[in-house]
This record gives sequence, structure tokens and C-alpha cells, in this order.
Amino acid sequence: MSRVEKKVQTRQRILDAAGRSFRKAGFGGIGVDGLARNAGVTSGAFYVHFDSKSAAFRESVQQGMHELQQGVLYFQSRHGAAWWPEFVQFYLGFKRTCDLTESCALQSLAPEIGRLDGEARAEFETGLRHVAEAILAGPHSPKLPRDLDATLVALASLIGAVTLARAVGSEALSGQIADATGRALLGSHWPSDANEDGP
Repeated sequence: MSRVEKKVQTRQRILDAAGRSFRKAGFGGIGVDGLARNAGVTSGAFYVHFDSKSAAFRESVQQGMHELQQGVLYFQSRHGAAWWPEFVQFYLGFKRTCDLTESCALQSLAPEIGRLDGEARAEFETGLRHVAEAILAGPHSPKLPRDLDATLVALASLIGAVTLARAVGSEALSGQIADATGRALLGSHWPSDANEDGP
């Protein structure tokens, strides 16, 4: 492996670790030393690739939103006409219960972005628009949002439901939140047993 390739690989490792760390701890819950440690590099090595924690956060937002967009495209490719119900069930199932390090950037990083600078907001907004465009450009699917307004409502419902469901202590209430949201978004296409035994 060339030196340039190693540098690119190390940078990506730091960015991946930063994304997981910010999802779990929030922007204010971890410093550069912690980000570097989680990536298996020194703090000095971190600064070779990112000039600040804020710069790493902005790129983590960009990468996280791109991953969500790719996830939407994957569900469209994998499930065809059934992709939207499958995506909603996955989001309200796995993404509601997975470890925070693997949670969705749209859900876990949005509250952090609201407290930060305009650059982070711009990155998030661009990513959000791309996700919405990917949803609207997808194949026809039951209960698929028909326009941008409906798509934004659906995304807001999904992240709001996951945020609330993660915040309560009762597994029964967490599942009830997911079920109620699933029924609101999918109607009869939401399976009655979707959250009986977890995702």
C-alpha cells in the first residue's frame, strides 16, 4: 500500500470512528483525544487529517446523510415495489433498537446540529434534500410520499418516533410509539406484529 493510500485509509478510519462517537456521545460529549483513541490513532494524527473537532463533525454529518441516502437506494433496489414499507419497518425496528453508534445520522445528529454553526447546518440541509429526492425518485410503492412536503413529514415522523422510543424506559411504550407511527405512515401495509418481538 502506498503512503497516499495509507493516508486516505487512516483518514477514513478516523471519520468512521468520529461518526460513531458523535452519534453515541454527541458533539459536546467527546473531545479530540477521545475521537483519536476510538480511531486507534494519536491526537496528533487526528490533526493531520482534521483541523478541529468541528471539521470532523461536519464531515461526519455529510457522511452520515450520504449513508442514509445509499440506504434508501438499497431498499429500492432490493425490495422493488415493496421498498417503502420495508424501509419504514426497518427504521422503526432496527434503527430504533440498535446501539447508538449505529443509529441514523438523521435522528441522532440533528439535535446536535441545531446547536452548532451554519456550516454544519448547510451540510445537513444538503444531505436531507438528497435523501428526500432519493425517496421521491424511487419506484412506486404503497403509501410512498407523493411530494416533498409529504416526504419531509414522513422523515420527521420517523426520526421523531425513534427519538421518543429511545427515550422511554418501557419497552412496551417504545414499541407502541413505533407501531402508532408505522400505522400512521403505512396504514394497512404496517404489519400488526411488526414490533411484538423487536426488529
